[in-house]
Amino acid sequence: MALANPHLLVCALAFMTAGMSAAAERSAINWEELAPPQPAIEDPFVELAPEQLDALRMIARFEAAKDKSTSYITAEQAENLRNKLLDEGLDVEWLFKQREIVIEERRAQAAAVNPNVIGKEVRIPGYVIPLEFEGQKVTSFLLVPYAGACIHTPPPPANQMVHVTYPDGIEVSGLFTPVWIEGKMNAEFSVQDVGLSDGGSRVEVGYEMSANDVYLY
Repeated sequence: MALANPHLLVCALAFMTAGMSAAAERSAINWEELAPPQPAIEDPFVELAPEQLDALRMIARFEAAKDKSTSYITAEQAENLRNKLLDEGLDVEWLFKQREIVIEERRAQAAAVNPNVIGKEVRIPGYVIPLEFEGQKVTSFLLVPYAGACIHTPPPPANQMVHVTYPDGIEVSGLFTPVWIEGKMNAEFSVQDVGLSDGGSRVEVGYEMSANDVYLY
């Protein structure tokens, strides 16, 4: 029996090794890995009683109303609520300032990306929110962690969405078909317009990928 051409064997082994190396480098990741570890936010509101939170909401709505005469509570009632909270040891103005701080800290955490996944070849499963079509195929979309995200529910945090471009396109039958995407994960903040049957919304996105491959889960 004739021996195999050693040059062909070397080429075949090199091809197999390259394929195995690429597969190893493109490791599967989960959505939790896209959000970096975050310090706990000091939230003074978690210790308040429900009736105290309700009083703060009513005061905030009264102060935010442009026409105080149409507010569902009067200035006197708002002042009485303030005094009651003060008697309970709560500084309303301080709490309102803390509320803005907490909102900003949560917004920053929602937008923070994980440096450990940036620039790496990965694959991750998720659901498609179409942005652009080429014929019947979706060529630009948001990958989101659960079906129906951004449609009838508040959108996920920015670091839980990936803007994917895929020129080859993929046909999807609806918003409940899971897919895998493969490619290099990049940190790129963007604001995307999501078209809905009853209008549209703008969502913040923390990641971007020009996908090498997209296929059904």
